[in-house]
Amino acid sequence: MTLTVENLQVADLVRGVSFELGAGERVGLIGESGSGKSLTALSVLGLLPEGLSATGSVRLDDRELLGASEKELSRLRGNGMAMVFQEPMTALNPAMRIGRQVTEPFRVHRRRGRPAGELLAAVGLPDVARAYPHQLSGGQRQRVVLAIALANDPALLICDEPTTALDVTVQAQILSLIKERLSAESSLLFITHDLAVVAQMCDRVLVMLDGSIVEHGSTREVLTAPKHAYTQRLLAASDLEGAR
Repeated sequence: MTLTVENLQVADLVRGVSFELGAGERVGLIGESGSGKSLTALSVLGLLPEGLSATGSVRLDDRELLGASEKELSRLRGNGMAMVFQEPMTALNPAMRIGRQVTEPFRVHRRRGRPAGELLAAVGLPDVARAYPHQLSGGQRQRVVLAIALANDPALLICDEPTTALDVTVQAQILSLIKERLSAESSLLFITHDLAVVAQMCDRVLVMLDGSIVEHGSTREVLTAPKHAYTQRLLAASDLEGAR
């Protein structure tokens, strides 16, 4: 699977964004809040807020996603592509038991899948199938969302600041799970402002500022010899070892 984004525009919030993500690639999209990172991801999934629309081109292999019907996009979400959001409660049904929620992708896409207990055990939660979301900690809820996202082995996983609200120990656990459970053939677009996380998770980096990509390259190249002044400021302000 190859994701190709060309000249993506979302009002005046995302401008001329172009990049390609090949099978098995791990790419970080970094920048400060409001730089357009999340809108870029939501454009790929066809989930832009009401009142916003995207122009340009977003292709999954040879399939154009911009302008695709909701039926076609629904078929792809949770199957060909999936997303993990920063706040797991936005993705969970508060009135549905966890076990039913993690197997929901199989029912939606009419596929036979693994039992809930097996999916939850894979993210270190073997005993929560009968719980409701409010009965779990933030870290546990994020594990559940990750189990749901990976249930159908998506070709593309998008993570939008999935560990920002978690403490350092739980953050490390979630990052390890993503690396362990995501198949080698699946692509990862990891959105964050944490350069240390990018260094750990990604092979390539895209730097976004004011709706545009201002720098891109290998993780090592961008984080050790940044060319753009904004990237240099990000690095200087980070906790990344050797950045100062």
